[in-house]
Amino acid sequence: QVYLVESGGDFVQPGGSLRLSCVASGRILSTNVMGWYRQAPGKQRELVAQLTSGGRTNYGDSVKGRFTISGDNAKNTVYLQMNSLKPEDTAVYYCNLRNTIGPGDYWGQGTQVTVSS
Repeated sequence: QVYLVESGGDFVQPGGSLRLSCVASGRILSTNVMGWYRQAPGKQRELVAQLTSGGRTNYGDSVKGRFTISGDNAKNTVYLQMNSLKPEDTAVYYCNLRNTIGPGDYWGQGTQVTVSS
């Protein structure tokens, strides 16, 4: 079992920045994809950013150039730096860990990001 805990969500004005953190613990395998997804009320959960164990990144089109995903392997932590935030970024942001070889697809509890004046 893998446990993911997100933090860093907040209420922020448009144009502001936030940094989300996700700490993974438990039975973590070597080959993983970690990422951030978000879900607004009435909407499907959508990809924000992914980071593979090899360091490759992938971003949703709506956040390219504004958000940056990074990780600290020693701390089993992934971050999401969110800049130039827009009201449409308002959502619950979820951390995800998926092992690309063995079974396992895990989610954190989510952290609320609200972008509003």
